[in-house]
Amino acid sequence: MGKIIEKDKLEELLKVLRAKKKIIVATNGCFDILHVGHVRYLKKSKTFGDVLIVGLNSDKSVRSIKGEGRPINNENDRAEVLCALECVDYVILFDEDSPKDLLEIIKPNIYTKGADYTLKTLPEADVVLKNNGWVEFIELVEGKSTTKLIDKMK
Repeated sequence: MGKIIEKDKLEELLKVLRAKKKIIVATNGCFDILHVGHVRYLKKSKTFGDVLIVGLNSDKSVRSIKGEGRPINNENDRAEVLCALECVDYVILFDEDSPKDLLEIIKPNIYTKGADYTLKTLPEADVVLKNNGWVEFIELVEGKSTTKLIDKMK
């Protein structure tokens, strides 16, 4: 089994991880043009547990959230780049705008999100909390975002 996990193999992987008493951390995002803010965020996410699973918005999902012209990099390229990071253990693509359904399957011990969210503004927080997980908010790197990179390139 490689780092990119298909949805139909996810439950099998989770059974193995839980049998080994691993602390599962999950996060998600578009990760369109990987930058230092993403890398620091993912590295910090990994510090909260043993295994980091990244839910990656599919191309369809990114277009729905970010609009036409996005993503810049296709889902396979984005997944491969994420897999090259030592801190990322698994990547799973999802088509929905929200990771709620994916988190309902993963039931992470810890879910990380950027500190631009709060428990009140994070739509998927309820899924994590009802499954006995908790949410950790990670400070963002000032001035680093994919949108800013795209604007700079223009």
